[in-house]
Amino acid sequence: MKCVCFSDTHMKHKELTIPDGDALIFAGDMCGQGRESSARKFARWMGEQPHKHKIVIAGNHDRCFEQGCRLPLKKYFSDQGLIYLEHEPIAIEGIKFFGSPYTPWFMSWAFNVKGAFDLRRKWSFIPEDTEVLITHGPPFQVLDTSYLGQNCGCQHLGIRIKDLLKLKVHVFGHIHFSYGAIELNNVLYLNCCSCGEDYNITNPCLTFDV
Repeated sequence: MKCVCFSDTHMKHKELTIPDGDALIFAGDMCGQGRESSARKFARWMGEQPHKHKIVIAGNHDRCFEQGCRLPLKKYFSDQGLIYLEHEPIAIEGIKFFGSPYTPWFMSWAFNVKGAFDLRRKWSFIPEDTEVLITHGPPFQVLDTSYLGQNCGCQHLGIRIKDLLKLKVHVFGHIHFSYGAIELNNVLYLNCCSCGEDYNITNPCLTFDV
């Protein structure tokens, strides 16, 4: 299965060139200020893409998915032919995916989690047989460096990943400055942020085979 991944479009998705593939994966932050109208526009656009499977998670800018419009939005995404994952697994053509929007606490954005205990508990729900992990944020010290030189990834996510012995690929975004790919311990890590630090589309989609 050829997968195409991208994230952090912040309402500028129409500026992207989307490669062909079997699955299209979006790792969060479709919105700017989290408006429902922005999410619906993104869903319509992504639903028009020709890929057989289209997987979406939310990000910290996508507040609308934490508010009262959550259920109507999830149905709307489904009606557009999208698979919206909110901390849940799915098997597609025999490949086991898990998608989650959660990131460590930062200025009370959407899907922020406070404290080590709650983060460990969240990540414990990732099934051990996960092959493709999709989270909005990175694990600690893996493509997680901000423009200030700080490591912004989640330590507890990184610890959980060590238990995922079948994991092949981890897709994420969130930290615009660290776009790119790296392979560590037989796992391919992809920071697929589309926008750079200036919130303009500067980075192409990333692809992988699984």
